[in-house]
Amino acid sequence: MKKIGITIFKTITFFLGWAILASILPLLPLEEEPAFWRLWAEIMPLLAIVVFTFIFWLIERKNIKLHLFNYPVKGIALGVAAGLVWLAIPVFIMCIMGIIQFSGVNTIKLFPVWILAAFLNVVMQELLVRGYLYQLIKQKHNIIAATIVTTALFTASHGGAFEAGVIPVLNVFTMSLLMTVVLEYSGSMIAPTVMHFMWNGIGALVLGGVSLADDYPNLLITKFNGNKFLSGGICKIEGSIFVLLMNMILIAFFLVLLSKNKTKQ
Repeated sequence: MKKIGITIFKTITFFLGWAILASILPLLPLEEEPAFWRLWAEIMPLLAIVVFTFIFWLIERKNIKLHLFNYPVKGIALGVAAGLVWLAIPVFIMCIMGIIQFSGVNTIKLFPVWILAAFLNVVMQELLVRGYLYQLIKQKHNIIAATIVTTALFTASHGGAFEAGVIPVLNVFTMSLLMTVVLEYSGSMIAPTVMHFMWNGIGALVLGGVSLADDYPNLLITKFNGNKFLSGGICKIEGSIFVLLMNMILIAFFLVLLSKNKTKQ
């Protein structure tokens, strides 16, 4: 019980400490250029999680390995390929069924800055749940406990999904499981981070079908039609049953690959 209590204390301290520090770091005035304001707004929570990750890792560096930058080439290649498949298949099905329709292109000022901001947001999310916290719980207890706790935190941090219905919540839940399996298979945070960014970057900034902060623009003018279980309703792609099915297929696929890797070892 003492071991569990210490882990719970560290988890709460890490998570709440990050939240407090992120909330007190300064933001730019709202009158600033929107793209740079959003970039700065993403830098602040990222900076906070980097600080807390470094401090907690420094204390336990002999016992906790973070696996932040292992296998960079494999991680990037896997993240890009898996991310494209993950998004392309549901979108393709929805386009064929007439659920997604494109009617034009928006002009976006400083689009690369928006992309960078979205990338930093993903790095922050992955460091928050699959960085120190995941490795702490996994190495002090087991992989199942680490997966349960970090998946719960990831799902709870996407509170908007709970207002939209069961499917959006399940999509967030299974997405977190998928990122964890990819982390375990690849042996590095690079692959799930890149994969997550492919989903957010293309899904939100290009297609306008993934929910980020309200001020993020989208390149294509996109309309979602039909039954909300297919179209996703207000959550668009992230609320679609097709995404839930894709998440489960990919989880099963990477679990098989992970199992084969362990058998070879």
